[in-house]
Amino acid sequence: MSSDLAAKSWADKLPTKVTRLVHGLAIASLISQIGIIVTGGAVRLTKSGLGCSQWPNCVPGSMTPVPEMGIHGLIEFGNRLLTFVLLVIAIAFLVSIWNMRKTHSTLYKLGLVLLIGIPGQGVIGGITVLTGLNPWVVSLHFLLSASLVALATILVNRTRRELKRDEAPATTKAIAQVGTLVLLLASIAIIMGTIVTGTGPHAGDADAPRHLFDPRIVTPLHTGPVYLLILATIAFMVLAYRTSNNPKLRAAGWWMVVVILVQGAIGYIQHFNGLPVVLVLLHMLGASMLMVAATNVWDRSSLMPKSARIDQD
Repeated sequence: MSSDLAAKSWADKLPTKVTRLVHGLAIASLISQIGIIVTGGAVRLTKSGLGCSQWPNCVPGSMTPVPEMGIHGLIEFGNRLLTFVLLVIAIAFLVSIWNMRKTHSTLYKLGLVLLIGIPGQGVIGGITVLTGLNPWVVSLHFLLSASLVALATILVNRTRRELKRDEAPATTKAIAQVGTLVLLLASIAIIMGTIVTGTGPHAGDADAPRHLFDPRIVTPLHTGPVYLLILATIAFMVLAYRTSNNPKLRAAGWWMVVVILVQGAIGYIQHFNGLPVVLVLLHMLGASMLMVAATNVWDRSSLMPKSARIDQD
């Protein structure tokens, strides 16, 4: 009986509406998901992919790196530790909205999927190590992280909307369709980008396998969707200015434009300068930001009743 009262007392102290803390945890989730992509890129670019040669142990008989592994072991182990930071944030978010799990079920489900996805990242990361950094598995690891970035972006948008009590942005069917196309093309560009990366020189270890594709063939397969994405973004901007007066739609479009321009510039500079490590790492950060921007465009342009909330209070 006393345990039931204690549990009830604990739950009574939790928020019953979206607060700054709830929104802050959503932002922290997004930042940490981007962070693990960037640190994962640093692992690969410093040739530390097998700095921990085992999984879940770092080396046989030890969860932590040993001096023999040198700096590579520390870099790889540091990336593994970041997974626990993501777990803490994801759990804290779910706890913060526990009293809202029925009234704000969308937030709860998004938070739950993010939590489940984090161990998934760890498992695929382990398979990556056990397969000697197979480029297909490395790509899958990155794509799962990119998907979680997209979910975290939606979580940030939805918690902000509830916190500010904003109405869903006014949109049209045409804008919603083009917004969906923007997200689809950005996703295809990122997927094809992982194949280009798997064909390139930065394998994460000197003996790691690479794709045997001709770079002159796979690179256009990556840039082609990017050109289509540019056209879709232009179409989105035209529609946002001609058929809607909502500044949030236009802001989402402009953010997409900026990310495409910066990411495109980095991509071309790295390609014609032998793929320097710093630029490749910036390009990976840019891929994360591209997913954020494209998801933001899709989320803000999705068709909803003008007065819709996430869930009814």
